[in-house]
Amino acid sequence: MSHKVGIIGDGHVGSTVAHQLIIAGLVDDLVLIDVNEAKLASDALDFEDAMANLNHHTNIISNDYAALKDADVIISAFGNIALEAGGDRFAELRYNKERIGAIATAIKQSGFNGIIIAITNPVDVITSMYQELTGLPKKHVIGTGTLLDTARMKRAVGKRMGVDPRSVQGFNLGEHGNSQFTAWSTVKVLERPIIELAQNQPWKLEDLNEEIKFGGQTVYKGKQYTNYAIAAAATRLLEVVQSDARAEMPVSNYRQEYGTYLSYPAIVGRDGIIQTLDLALTEEEEQQLRHSAETIKAKAAKEFN
Repeated sequence: MSHKVGIIGDGHVGSTVAHQLIIAGLVDDLVLIDVNEAKLASDALDFEDAMANLNHHTNIISNDYAALKDADVIISAFGNIALEAGGDRFAELRYNKERIGAIATAIKQSGFNGIIIAITNPVDVITSMYQELTGLPKKHVIGTGTLLDTARMKRAVGKRMGVDPRSVQGFNLGEHGNSQFTAWSTVKVLERPIIELAQNQPWKLEDLNEEIKFGGQTVYKGKQYTNYAIAAAATRLLEVVQSDARAEMPVSNYRQEYGTYLSYPAIVGRDGIIQTLDLALTEEEEQQLRHSAETIKAKAAKEFN
């Protein structure tokens, strides 16, 4: 089966996603779109120069929205991370909302009818905007959301417990932003609840919250952008969609009971959000989730009113 993917935004994140897809052989036809034509042309040539030393071939198509018509997936990676220097992903909303209208219109006019994966921040609001502007079903528009925050949690817990992060289960929920939280009641290490394991450790779970929540800022301060971890999250999500894996993932999806897109585990496959799930959260975690949902809606309303 041939795979065709579009990436809108060829900055640090978009180009890293493109590189991962090409290296892994996950895409046969790759449509790259960016307003910086010189950067885009340079990356396209660089990717093509790499192919003689790769095991896979990818056809590169540049700045052609019409080519998105038969794409399986479009990944939105445009943005301006410098605006997030203060630590709030909503700082990008004004900049990105001025651009998403034209982008969504071009996507709609192309006849695209696949899955949109949004990375662009603030991702929960941008994901909602893509759905509204393109008219695609809600289940076909997904944000990477706290898939990245969950990975940061697994890294932090895994390091403390001396295990591979893939041996850690559990979720970060809510906004991909400052109101997100680790649902510690869901976290297990080698099938043992972290709440029990932490009782015998010199560190406390509360000590990890800030490290997890602001992990992106730590990376940003060192190099003025983030790219590898979010690209890995987006690539994994794409692969789950392409392969119809029907995997449980904490991605930004529309939750009717909260009236917004936010991150909550869902079953993801070729048809997007296959099934929404319900966790047995503690009362405190339920309150945190409601607070996060209200934070997303309040911040969006402030910008749009």
